[in-house]
Amino acid sequence: MKTMDLLEEFERKMIVQRYSPSSIKNYKSAVRSFLQLAEKKYSHPLEITETEIEKYIYWKIEKHRIGASYQRLIVASIDKFYLSMFNRQLNLKHLYPRSKNKSLPVYLTAREVSRLMESVTNLKHKCIVQLLYGCGLRLNELLHLKLTDVDSKNKIILVRKAKGGKDRVVMLSPLLLESLRHYYKIYQPEEYLIEGQGGGVYSEKSVQVIVKNAALKAGITKKVTPHTLRHSFATHLLENGTDIRYIQELLGHKSVNTTEIYTHVTDIAKSKIKSPLDLL
Repeated sequence: MKTMDLLEEFERKMIVQRYSPSSIKNYKSAVRSFLQLAEKKYSHPLEITETEIEKYIYWKIEKHRIGASYQRLIVASIDKFYLSMFNRQLNLKHLYPRSKNKSLPVYLTAREVSRLMESVTNLKHKCIVQLLYGCGLRLNELLHLKLTDVDSKNKIILVRKAKGGKDRVVMLSPLLLESLRHYYKIYQPEEYLIEGQGGGVYSEKSVQVIVKNAALKAGITKKVTPHTLRHSFATHLLENGTDIRYIQELLGHKSVNTTEIYTHVTDIAKSKIKSPLDLL
């Protein structure tokens, strides 16, 4: 079976298993790169040993300088591919990075968010930024919001099939609702809340560019991505005294341990501890 045929069948299986479009795209891409290199030496994937897979990961680290998160994706993709396609359980645990990067999330101050918002003049772009920050959405969640997910009466938005396959509810700010009503009258989207020019799902890259350009225009020197606005949402809720369990629900985190990373930022910011420099 050719690589393209295998990838198509792999995609069908993931669709049936209800993987998100972004997960399917990432898994396919990682497996495609692996198979295209392997087919130069092997006629079928089942001929490839776990030792050869280990050599491939080593090559990716040395040659392409891949990070830990991408390494984790490659190993998970290959593991999933063999299990789905050939019912073969590989022993690849030793190929996963030892531990995740525990770096603190980059976030914007409330003033920086205000400046960023003010720098966006296009109405659709403003709604995108307000949704990311005002609801703490992941980029993929924003792109797949449908008109029917907005409950203006109860001031909530339903986020369907989020990461981990769970639905959740987030708040709908009156300010955001006003922007969305104005936007709807002008753009008349048919299915998705934010649609491309020809309808359908809006471009992921376009959202990234919108956020990046807005930050540059606002004079913000930090690296700002759509996820930075999600981090800012969580951090500002904590700073305003919102219970961490509520924030966990709003973000769609399985464990409160994931949400607690934001407390490391706010605890120090709120603390009354003086720097020894001030005591000189």
